[in-house]
Amino acid sequence: MIGEELGVRVDMRKRRTKLEWKESPDIQRRIKELLVLRDFAHICADRVFCYESTGANTRACARIWGFNRLWQQTLNLPPAYILEVVLERFGKLSIIQQDHVLIHELLHIPKNFSGALVSHRKKGGVNEKMVREVYEALYFSRR
Repeated sequence: MIGEELGVRVDMRKRRTKLEWKESPDIQRRIKELLVLRDFAHICADRVFCYESTGANTRACARIWGFNRLWQQTLNLPPAYILEVVLERFGKLSIIQQDHVLIHELLHIPKNFSGALVSHRKKGGVNEKMVREVYEALYFSRR
């Protein structure tokens, strides 16, 4: 290690910052606006919880977490989703890019609002073309 010749140990590994989450009323409001404007009728806005994270070691700008059926049955709770925005990345995006990211995450919620997630890989899964179509329909409906 560096400094060993002087009898000093210097740790050159990158220090991880503490991963923290906090509720995000701003993102919650934006999600509710998107749900109304785009008519995502299958999504229950009150069961989508929004958080901002800091210190996450990820390339993602946002992530969505499902509350699967086993947890639902065990805790006797209805389906729910957590939409997490990674503040270090999401905050650097323009409003338009942020809307794209939020729409992308909402498209992972299946039509039956079961707590499961729609993948990227399967036919009919979430992809950039779908996000663009939803965003364009949203943009033209705002005019």
